[in-house]
Amino acid sequence: MAKKNSKREYELITHERPKALVSEAYRTLRTNLGFTEIDQKYRSILLSSPNPMDGKSMTIANLAVVLAQAGHKVILVDCDLRKPMQHEIFKLPNQRGVTNCLMQNLEIAEVAQATAVENLNLLSSGPIPPNPAEILNSESTRALWGRLQEEYDYILVDGPPVLAVADASILAGQVDGVILVLWSGHSRIDAARQAKEQLSRAGANLIGVVLNQVEVKRNNYYYNYGSYYYYGYGEGSARKK
Repeated sequence: MAKKNSKREYELITHERPKALVSEAYRTLRTNLGFTEIDQKYRSILLSSPNPMDGKSMTIANLAVVLAQAGHKVILVDCDLRKPMQHEIFKLPNQRGVTNCLMQNLEIAEVAQATAVENLNLLSSGPIPPNPAEILNSESTRALWGRLQEEYDYILVDGPPVLAVADASILAGQVDGVILVLWSGHSRIDAARQAKEQLSRAGANLIGVVLNQVEVKRNNYYYNYGSYYYYGYGEGSARKK
């Protein structure tokens, strides 16, 4: 497996290179997400993965960008309270964030940060607590989503990997929908199934799967730019494009 280039890993391609093939794939993901909302509006959406290194943090960051580019008011909430990444991706400080809102009852306006993308704010993790699962399972966390819905069209939640800790399963039952992120050729099928079953037991509404790092053939050339595709679950969900 090739070692990842750290500069590439944190590239917000949809913002920095909006005409790239991968950026178009993210816009397709945004469109397909809209197809799932015919009968129900998914305003709060958790993205997780079976295991670490499946690309869920970059996926949700770029999805947040394309939703904001479409004119929606979006907040990206980093609820990975063990290994937060969003402040690094957006190159913003992380002195205050989710944990401050929950433990100190700070107002969202005091903590949320504007990003370089119009219509997109970031609520980073804040200081890492010693008891992430207990905090995420609190009434304060459940109340947070209602507070955010008063101000934003979409609340995108970056959660820890499903199989690593209980945090993602706790969050899954608190949001409108969950998207599972898999890395083509890397994520194991049995791990994906186990993650799906664990989310289902937690009462999650699994609305789709994103498969990234897909090699796509176009006009006799192969591209492997971390392409992202969307597969829907259930009636009315989007089909593969």
